[in-house]
Amino acid sequence: MKNNGIYQLIEPGKKGEAKFVFFSGKGGVGKSTMSCTTAVWLAKKGYKTLLVTTDPAPNLSDIFTQEIGHKITSINNIENLFAIEINPDTASEEYRERIIAPMREILDENNIQIINEQLNSPCVEEVAAFDKFIEFMDDPQYDVVIFDTAPTGHTIRLLELPGGWSTTLEKSASTCIGPGASLQGAKSRYEKAISYLQNDAKTSFIFVLKPESSSLLETQRSSDELSKLGIKINFLIINGILPEEACTDEFFKKKKEDEKKIVKKINETFPAMQKLFYLLRDSEVSGLELLEAAGKFLYEAKIEDTKIELLNGKVREFQVMTDQKELYYLLTPLNGTRYIFFTGKGGVGKSTIACAASLHLAEKGFRTLILTTDPASHLQNIFGQTVEHEPTRITGVDNLYAARIDQKKALEEYKKRILDIVKDNDGETKKSVEEDLSSPCAQEMAAFERFINYFELNGYDIIIFDTAPTGHTLRLLELPSDWKGFIDLGDLTKKASDETKNKYANVIETMRNKEKSTFIFVMYPEYTPIIEAWRASEELKKQVKIETTLVAVNYLLSQDSGNNKFFSNRRKQQEKYLSEIQQRFKTPMIIVPLLECEPEGIDKLRELGRTVFCGKKNRCKFTPISLSDGIQPER
Repeated sequence: MKNNGIYQLIEPGKKGEAKFVFFSGKGGVGKSTMSCTTAVWLAKKGYKTLLVTTDPAPNLSDIFTQEIGHKITSINNIENLFAIEINPDTASEEYRERIIAPMREILDENNIQIINEQLNSPCVEEVAAFDKFIEFMDDPQYDVVIFDTAPTGHTIRLLELPGGWSTTLEKSASTCIGPGASLQGAKSRYEKAISYLQNDAKTSFIFVLKPESSSLLETQRSSDELSKLGIKINFLIINGILPEEACTDEFFKKKKEDEKKIVKKINETFPAMQKLFYLLRDSEVSGLELLEAAGKFLYEAKIEDTKIELLNGKVREFQVMTDQKELYYLLTPLNGTRYIFFTGKGGVGKSTIACAASLHLAEKGFRTLILTTDPASHLQNIFGQTVEHEPTRITGVDNLYAARIDQKKALEEYKKRILDIVKDNDGETKKSVEEDLSSPCAQEMAAFERFINYFELNGYDIIIFDTAPTGHTLRLLELPSDWKGFIDLGDLTKKASDETKNKYANVIETMRNKEKSTFIFVMYPEYTPIIEAWRASEELKKQVKIETTLVAVNYLLSQDSGNNKFFSNRRKQQEKYLSEIQQRFKTPMIIVPLLECEPEGIDKLRELGRTVFCGKKNRCKFTPISLSDGIQPER
């Protein structure tokens, strides 16, 4: 027996004609698990299968417990299965070499150096990643190529790239992604790849989502964005559905009722689309045996027996000690404005915890601004009101303001500033600058400039940054090192670049200063979010010398809920990973319990803030943070 709907989407066609299957969705919904499950199932059926991840924070090596990296690697003990993790840095180096190599025989060293500097532009990394991934779309040696993509905002930007790139090519012979003449051949390859993506017979787009409002909203937004590119979503996997029989207490019965409402909304939003509901397990899906079991469920409709046993006696309690005074010191201003950064893998609850913290601090009397750098942010859904490009007061809350970086508006501001600088130059100079500003790089430069300008904003005691998933946050902070070749082109924008570099240096110094900045990694107690946060934390320390100051652990099961073997097994797993978090990070913890429903709206955020930061109704038996009621902000 087969699940025909989804099986038809992954089934290879004629020999020599590869099938392309994309798994996408919001961060943390289980894209990689579903990609690996599908790859293993196809390989076991005898299809030669290649699994490609485009996520800057890949985890295929972790799932298959072997080193993979930026090379096609045969997966141990699974005949027919190969995988590659596209490394943006290595892909960029390969891309530059491919552009420059044919010119070495006809250009002198000076001109080669100029082209090299041009190719140090901020967007070469993304173009190179796209270039690398379409390489596999023209390779007939595989029956199926499966793409495990980055969180949706990043994936859509990647798919939109050829459009912006073509526009640039038409306007300028010298672009930030290479000399126009050498790119004409690549242009036709890009157009061919896009035509494959638009072809239902060759390519399938499967979206994975959790039964949560934020996940549904992002899927809906992605569907709209992809349709503008002529690409449609073919199938939905709703991952992590609570088994009805495991909901044996009031907490999980209520949670199940809330989940049913979300599932109803998913069905109403995508009425005609085929869907498959994948049940939550009592442990994370890791190891070949569980991947095979998941594949049999997805593609053969084989359902595992779920036997639920009630527990007798008390539920085991976690013990996590937190130094309240130290936490207060790290979250409130000591010397001017305090900058707090919430980052981590997609789907770990960064935005929710950042919003709850901002509301709590604002209601303590601190004038607080929360802003998001995530292109796929849902801040406005959490607050239940519109969040604009400029800071706007949150209705009904004194001292709390919110903003989001609107990429288009940031680009308009950036262009205006740069053009003002060269307004007195000659026509040729101005034309050259205008061409630079039409390049794909300019949008990234603009977003980065907007980000660092918030460090010059006066009038706030606390500024909270809700950042994009870790891979993209790291990239944002590393951007200036990529800038040199782009912003030093001649002396056209040199004045502007010097000014920005000085600002960047000040920002980095501020972020390194623990009296001014707090860097918080958010995670939930499972292997992938922990290891991704830890690697990013180490990278931040190595690349920009920024130390992680706190970790926030989300979705902890309280001792009042889950009175059966199913949740007991999950609790044991959480306990094991809590210990690992303590050993790896060695920082104070913010503990956030699993809630009955998603906290949206001011009242629910306030309740979460009190639970997390004051210990009200927190039944996880942790020593919670307590921001002293008697301490008021210094003015």
